[in-house]
Amino acid sequence: AELRKASKRLSCHKRYKIQKKIREHHRKVRKEAKKRGHKKPKKDPGIPSAAPFKEELLREAEQRKQKLQELKQKQKLNRQKEHEKKRKLETKKNAAKVKEKAEGKESSGKSKGKTKKQLNKNSKKSFCSELQKVLEASDVVLEVLDARDPMGCRCPQLEQVITCSGGNKKLLLVLNKIDLVPKDNVEKWLNYLKKEFPTVAFKSAVVMRNKTMEQVTKRRARVDFSETSQYFGSKCLLKLLQEYGKTQDKAIQIGVVGFPNVGKSSIINSLKGKRACSVGLTRGVTKSMQIVPLDKQTKILDSPGIIADPNNSALNLALRSIIDTEAPVSADVLEGVNALINHCSKQQVMMHYNIPDFRDPEEFLSLLARKRGMLKKGGVPDIESVAKLVLCDWTGARIKYYSQPPEFQKPPPYLTGQKIAEMQEGFNLNHLEQENSTTVQALKHPSAASSVVFQSPGMTNGIIEENKIIEEGSEWGNTETSKEAEEEEEEFTESDDDEDDMEEDDDDIEEVNEAPALVSLTQDFLFSGNEHSRSLSFSLDKPADEDDAYDFNTDYV
Repeated sequence: AELRKASKRLSCHKRYKIQKKIREHHRKVRKEAKKRGHKKPKKDPGIPSAAPFKEELLREAEQRKQKLQELKQKQKLNRQKEHEKKRKLETKKNAAKVKEKAEGKESSGKSKGKTKKQLNKNSKKSFCSELQKVLEASDVVLEVLDARDPMGCRCPQLEQVITCSGGNKKLLLVLNKIDLVPKDNVEKWLNYLKKEFPTVAFKSAVVMRNKTMEQVTKRRARVDFSETSQYFGSKCLLKLLQEYGKTQDKAIQIGVVGFPNVGKSSIINSLKGKRACSVGLTRGVTKSMQIVPLDKQTKILDSPGIIADPNNSALNLALRSIIDTEAPVSADVLEGVNALINHCSKQQVMMHYNIPDFRDPEEFLSLLARKRGMLKKGGVPDIESVAKLVLCDWTGARIKYYSQPPEFQKPPPYLTGQKIAEMQEGFNLNHLEQENSTTVQALKHPSAASSVVFQSPGMTNGIIEENKIIEEGSEWGNTETSKEAEEEEEEFTESDDDEDDMEEDDDDIEEVNEAPALVSLTQDFLFSGNEHSRSLSFSLDKPADEDDAYDFNTDYV
C-alpha cells in the first residue's frame, strides 16, 4: 500500500502561536532600529527665490539631469545588446552540443573514416566533387536560370568547361520561373539567349503530390494543388531531349546544374510528374548527385548548387551563395542587402513592402522589422533576421522583379561561332521556338507596374574545380569555431558583470551628489562676504561652447 502524503493543515492553536511569534519579532526589530537612530535623508531645500541667477542655476541642473538620463539610456541599450550577444552564443553552443551528441550516437559503431565523410558532407569541396561527377556523366547539361535575373544566374566557368570539353556534350539553357516576370521581358530574354544556346521557357511546379502531402491535406485543407502543382514547358523539354537521344542511338544522361535556389530539383519533379527530389525554400537542400530515371532511354542527374566565387560582388554573393539560416548573420549578408536595395527602384521597393520613405538600407531594414513585429528585447529592431528574410524573399518566389537584357549582343570569349553551331546541332530549333511562344502565351504574367525593376550585376563567377577552394571543412561552421565562441563567451560574462556593477555604483554616486551641489551654490551666493568669495569656481558637465552657457568666473559688484 502506498503511503499517503502528510497534510499541511495546522490546528488553530499552533497557527495563532506562530502569528504571535512573528508579531513579537517585528516589534523587536522596530525597537532596535529606534535605538540605533534611523535617520531620514535630508530633503533638498532647493534654491531660495532671493538668490541671484536662480534661472541659470535651475537651467544648469535641468541640463545635467537630462544628460544623466541620456547616459543611463545608452548604458541600458548597450547592456541589452551585450545580453543579446550572450544569448546567441548560448544558443549556438547548445546547438553544437546537440549536433555532437547526435553525431556521436550515429558514429558509435562505425569507423573513423566513415565519420569524417559524414562530417564533410556539407563542405564546399564535396559540393564541387559531386558537381564534377554530374558534368562528367552527362551527355546533355541543363543550366537552370532564374528568369528574373538570367544573366546573374549564368556561370562562365561552367559554360567554358562544357563547350571546351572536346566531347559531344551539349548545353541547354532552361529559363525557369517565367511566371514571375512580365511577358514582354520573357520574350526579350528568350530572343537574347537563343543566339548563344538553345533556350527552353519553363515554369516548374512549386509543390508536387505525394503520399505525405495527401495526408497533410486530409487533416488541414490548406494547400491548393490547382496552382502549386501546375507546370509548363515540360512536354517541350522532354520532346527535345528524346529526339536528341534518338539521334545518338544510345541511352543518354541529362545533368541539371545551376546556382542555389534557381529550381533545379523542381524542374526534375516537373519532368518526372511526381516528387522525386527533395525541394525547399532554403538554399543547399541537394547535397549530392541523385539519379532519377525518366524512361528506359533517359536518366536525369540532380546536382548541388554551384559554389559562388568569393571575389564576386556583394550582390552576386548575396543572391547566389548558400546562406545558413540558423547561423549568426555576417557582414556579407548586410552588405548584400545594401547592394540589393541600391540596385532597385526605391519607390517600387517602398510600394512592395508598404513602408514609408527611408534614407539608407539600414533605415529600410529597421522600418521593415517594426512593420513585421521582428523586435528584440526592449523594442530594438532585429535587423539581422530581417536581412535574412529579405534575401529569402528575393531568391524565393515572393518578389516579382525583372532585369533587362543587354542592349548589344556580345558573346563571351569562349563562345565562338563554331561552338554556337556545335551546341545547336541535333536540336529542332524551329519547333523549340514555337513551343516556347505557346508556353509564354499560356501563362499568366505579372504586369510591369506591379514588378520591381532590377539592375543585373552580370554573370556570377563560380568554382567548378575542387582544388581552387581555399576553405576546408563544413561551410556552416566546425568544432573549432564553437570552441572560440565558448572562450569569448566566458571572457565576456566576467567583464560584463563587472561593468554592470561599476555603472550602477556611478549612477548612485551621481544621484546622491546632485542635491548638495545646489545647496553649496546657494550658500556661496547668499553668505559670501568679500569679492573673492563672490567669484564661483566650479566645473559643471555642460559644454562651454553652447550659446546659453553661463560664465561663473565673472566678478560682479
